[in-house]
Amino acid sequence: MVSKLRIQIMSGELKKGTILSENQLSAEFGTSRSPIREALRTLSNEGLIDLQRMGAVVIGLTTRDLNELYDVRLLLEHFVLERLSEVNHDSLIKKLEQSIDQMKMAAKYDDYVEFAYQDLRFHELVIIEADHKRILKLWESIREIILAALLITTEKRFRDDKAAVLPLIKQHHEMIKALKSQNTERIQDEVKRHFEDTRITASLLNEA
Repeated sequence: MVSKLRIQIMSGELKKGTILSENQLSAEFGTSRSPIREALRTLSNEGLIDLQRMGAVVIGLTTRDLNELYDVRLLLEHFVLERLSEVNHDSLIKKLEQSIDQMKMAAKYDDYVEFAYQDLRFHELVIIEADHKRILKLWESIREIILAALLITTEKRFRDDKAAVLPLIKQHHEMIKALKSQNTERIQDEVKRHFEDTRITASLLNEA
């Protein structure tokens, strides 16, 4: 329920200023008001809605909001990959390569949902490997918004520009090569390059 509402808001299906009432959502999802209330609190904490007496008012995400989210991701992964560059992480690299293989398979069969999940998994594996509790907590605070953004933009990319998927896969390969090199400067350059492209991809949210 909360995932569906999140995607409806971020895709623009639920427009900015739309009022969501607990009774309306309870009837729509066929559930009691208690889980509805919890879902609305989650969306409020994520900055997607504003809880008011009349109901929850949709705020959505502005371009600035998206840019700030990707600033946080860049800082997180820049720190994490630099930390991981200090020693070999063969088991991690194997998992990352498996994730890329799944992305290729998803692209082959036009499965944008699996592709988006594997994209998220790739980055999440790196963050988990760093074994840093505070960093992981910060990642978890933005994870669901990032996943929703990936699902929306990946669906649009598969629908409108399937050829753009292959360069995205290649970018992930380059990140693995950089990690294997244990060269901090190369890793930093690759992370920046990847997130510059990711910001461009995020602009698809406004067109979805």
